Amino acid sequence: MPVFPLVNRLHKALPLCLLAAAPAWSQGVLKIGEINSYKAMPAFLEPYKKGMELAVAQVNASGGLLGKQVQLVVRDDNGNPGDAVRAAEELYTREKIDVLTGSFLSPVGMALTDYAGQKKRFFLASETLTDKVVWANGNRYTFRLRGSTYMQTAMLVEEALKLKKKRWAIVYPNYEYGQSAVATFKTLMKQAQPDIEFVAEQAPALGKIDAGSVVQALADAKPDAIFNVLFSVDLGKFVREGNTRGLFKDRQVVGLLSGEPEYLDALRGEAPEGWIVTGYPWYGIKTAEHEAFLKAYQGRYKDYPRLGTIVGYNAIQSLAAGIKKAGSTDTEKLIAAFRGLPVATPWGTITYRAQDHQSTMGAFVGKTTFSKEMNRGVMTDFRYADGKDYQPSDAEVKKLRTAAP
Repeated sequence: MPVFPLVNRLHKALPLCLLAAAPAWSQGVLKIGEINSYKAMPAFLEPYKKGMELAVAQVNASGGLLGKQVQLVVRDDNGNPGDAVRAAEELYTREKIDVLTGSFLSPVGMALTDYAGQKKRFFLASETLTDKVVWANGNRYTFRLRGSTYMQTAMLVEEALKLKKKRWAIVYPNYEYGQSAVATFKTLMKQAQPDIEFVAEQAPALGKIDAGSVVQALADAKPDAIFNVLFSVDLGKFVREGNTRGLFKDRQVVGLLSGEPEYLDALRGEAPEGWIVTGYPWYGIKTAEHEAFLKAYQGRYKDYPRLGTIVGYNAIQSLAAGIKKAGSTDTEKLIAAFRGLPVATPWGTITYRAQDHQSTMGAFVGKTTFSKEMNRGVMTDFRYADGKDYQPSDAEVKKLRTAAP
């Protein structure tokens, strides 16, 4: 039998999916694997994914990376560290990804950090806030984008000290992120204001707050001020019950993450008044970099960005900058490129610190109020707190980074 007819028949018999993939094989793609808790935390992570997609589109429109178009390959970790590790291995073995990023929940972020260290694979932890990712559990293969728990808590401590309040109550989700934030808050406040008292502490399980009992316990302690670390659904329940029971009347609240649109917008008319918070006032940032980003995002999605959008966008921009500098996706070359790497973002240039692999991405600090015009809670009197100004000294970081070479 002639060879060419046989080849033609075999070609026609190939599955359509393989034929469709042929152009990608010929051109070559650079695959970014991403793992996150999309089902568990949709309010944050759906906008986050859109931010990544916008950045990938922009990178590809400018020619891609290393002469290849960039492809984003996403997996859901179900909020489970074991699932996250299994997903990472599947991305490498089956999808043949070039580089890994992702993680939101602290236990997942720590699991992927450990995976990167064991497998000796570069990992950019995009969102997870736990300090352990870059300090106690840090390793040479893991870098982290978003400002850490320590950094954002230190920003709020700076404002809390100005209140000169003595009796503080604390409420936080009872897992690593919340525990770390509270430990940092107590330490920094005590150092600067030795006479401070912590008169009540409530630590409900994440997503399982009994808001009535928590609010009542805080009110019974008669604090002068409250440090709140709750977010997502827990924050909404806490605010509503606190408003109903008068917990916030004539009492200052300092809230970590409470100004993020993902959580503040959902409260609508119940948005708290005058809380000092970290967040993202996308509607009021008038820099050229942010206005260009906002125009691009709204043009693509007909929606406004959330804090997650910025994190997802910056994660891809960071990987693009690192890969360009390294000229490769080789792990060792990426590590060398990321140490001291500057990255242009909608909030200005950030840098990945060589000493602990933490970026200097900051946060906006301001006060909450209700906007009738926007029909939602917003931030006012805000400022950008540059992350580089809210880190421990290099000597302290060296002590904290016990597990990393």
